[in-house]
Amino acid sequence: MPGLDTTIVALRVDVDTLRGTKLGVPNLVEVLARHQIRASFFFSVGPDNMGRNLWRLLRPAFLKKMLRSKAASLYGWDILLMGTFWPGPLIGERAAAAIRQTAIAGHEIGFHAWDHHRWQSKIEALSQAEIEADTRRGLARLKAITGQPVECAAAPAWRLSPNALAARASFSLRYASDCRGESIFMPLGTGPATSPPQIPVTLPTYDEVIGQEGIDRANYNDFLLGLLRPGQLNVLTIHAEAEGLSCLDLFTDFLAQAAQRQVRFLALGDLLANCPDIPTAPMLKRQIPGRDGWLSWQGPVQGSRL
Repeated sequence: MPGLDTTIVALRVDVDTLRGTKLGVPNLVEVLARHQIRASFFFSVGPDNMGRNLWRLLRPAFLKKMLRSKAASLYGWDILLMGTFWPGPLIGERAAAAIRQTAIAGHEIGFHAWDHHRWQSKIEALSQAEIEADTRRGLARLKAITGQPVECAAAPAWRLSPNALAARASFSLRYASDCRGESIFMPLGTGPATSPPQIPVTLPTYDEVIGQEGIDRANYNDFLLGLLRPGQLNVLTIHAEAEGLSCLDLFTDFLAQAAQRQVRFLALGDLLANCPDIPTAPMLKRQIPGRDGWLSWQGPVQGSRL
């Protein structure tokens, strides 16, 4: 891990939708190039059915989040309605050029989901075989687009079921980023097979905190910068649909302020070079403020496995 006086942020970019891929990703690639930052982009490449999340408006917690984050202006109606009344377009076919250019720019390319909505809403009901099938075709699609094998994955909504954890062990992944937590760890509970190391996200996302506890666009960057800790694991997730579009100016200002504070940014995979001994830990279910439903969380560390 970095020295005690060094603040390093591993930057993860989740790309959930067609619009985010075609428009948000090129914006982020351009901004990151200006700051000479290499990040990890996790792409959804199958059907864009994100509009089906609107049915979750029947749940009070989700409705409250949508209203608090002003989702219609944050994401745009084309994202909010995509795949609701018609079959969602295949992102990997319609936006292959943006994915390819991200790889050419030198960013780490990872797999997010084949169908983001299906994973987020049904992961507990999917069998290991179904998850493996979706993962296999998603990895194949990304390799066909970029010409490179994909060695990392990140679960949508930080949700990983026991079947999904077991499925991770079926692929030659260098690491996964499927949960929230505090340190890099090897997940327990996969039986004789070994799942890849987990690099958990440690920082909240924009939609989780905006509009709560007095946090707004005027002070959001100060709030986020105040959470960074030198000498510790700092993993930040941004979204192509938010920071790449409606929040692009906000994110650009965040990078400028971070540079003034000499914060260094890395792709997630770069963190593994300085992790000779990785402890083990279980993955637990947890609910956190600002999110609707459960997510996977790193449990208590139990010792070294590598």
